[in-house]
Amino acid sequence: MKMRAFLVVAVLILAISRQSLSSSSAAFENFSAKDGTVLELDESNLDSAISKFDYVLVDFYAPWCGHCKRLAPELDAAAPILAGLKEPIVIAKVNADKYSRLAVKHDIDGFPTLKIFMHGVPMEYNGPRKADLLVRFLKKFVAPDVSILDSDSAVGEFVQSAGTHFPIFIGFGINESLISDLGKKYKKKAWFSVAKDFSEEIMVVYDFDKVPALVSLHPNYNEQNIFYGPFEEKFLEDFIKQNFIPSPLPINYDTLKLLKDDDRKIVLTIMEDENEDKSKKLVQLLKAAASANRDLVFAYVGFKQFEDFTESFGINKKSELPKMVVWDGNEEYFMVVGSEVINEEDQASQITQFIEGFREGRTEAKSINGPSFMGYINSLIGVRTVYIIVFLVCVFMLIRSINKEEPLRVGTREEADQASSSSLDNEGKEYGPGDKED
Repeated sequence: MKMRAFLVVAVLILAISRQSLSSSSAAFENFSAKDGTVLELDESNLDSAISKFDYVLVDFYAPWCGHCKRLAPELDAAAPILAGLKEPIVIAKVNADKYSRLAVKHDIDGFPTLKIFMHGVPMEYNGPRKADLLVRFLKKFVAPDVSILDSDSAVGEFVQSAGTHFPIFIGFGINESLISDLGKKYKKKAWFSVAKDFSEEIMVVYDFDKVPALVSLHPNYNEQNIFYGPFEEKFLEDFIKQNFIPSPLPINYDTLKLLKDDDRKIVLTIMEDENEDKSKKLVQLLKAAASANRDLVFAYVGFKQFEDFTESFGINKKSELPKMVVWDGNEEYFMVVGSEVINEEDQASQITQFIEGFREGRTEAKSINGPSFMGYINSLIGVRTVYIIVFLVCVFMLIRSINKEEPLRVGTREEADQASSSSLDNEGKEYGPGDKED
């Protein structure tokens, strides 16, 4: 009797699932990239959508996720604007909590996770999530590899439309062919342009005094650097790569991600409070040092702003700060003997001595406390692990239920419901709002 009831329930669930998939498939078949609505996808049509549309931003969400609920209206507002672009960008969403195989396939480790598929190639989206800023950010992916600017106003409009999330490179008096390959190679990381016609006023605005010149801008950090050559691919690429990250870089949860793809050592200055005036003066000195040492990344962090991170370097409330270390970006850092702490007198000379001491090998290697950098970034339990555990538990319970001969006792169903509710609560904690940004 129990087996018959189980089969009836299974058939009903399968019928409902097929009806839902059929409805979703029909909506997808009638969908155009210019529709301007958010497309709901599932296991039957996600791959087809990625193949059909050149640019697809997919929101992998869970219905119970608070961040997902706040993100949904922003995506609804952005969808018609992105659909109206010359090369439209489709916004789609997938209930990755329901379609767990898609979550596993696409390495979804928290909700919401946004991924942009460009000609079928995925890239995790880590940009802003307000509609207007999201639109500006995504326009980067459908822009030309290298934009050609033919006037002062065109230069200004290009910088304005580029926004603040990507570094900007503008070539003045250089041939487009010199950076076309690099513009294509690093399109996902920066804006590239060549100004064909410009006035001396533009030279004043962007602070270069001769041509050819390649100007690097980081609007979000008010940083600018000039490259005067030599204009050979190797030197150009080195300059571009070194300017993907502003220096000195303020360390926080977001900027830590920028360091994952950079293999340079990190000169990290740990201060009491990065908002204090004396700390801001120190940051300016670090900026000057960074300009003279492009083979290193300079960064700073306040104990008050990011206590958990600074504790990895042995810092506590009693530590004497500011302090400088050289970090390999992973499990090891180096202290320079004789330059452990920076006092307030002639800090510029102390920074110079620290760099010289590091280059000369006067160092003491130490291991960071707690997980490695990569472990720190990826420390949360992934959704794949949770789904595997849930699946195995369900299989075990099903087998046990089928093989059990005695009838159900009063209260068993209620206990099962409580267990199910508890399981969902725990799963919700794994993918709570803290796992992903708003």
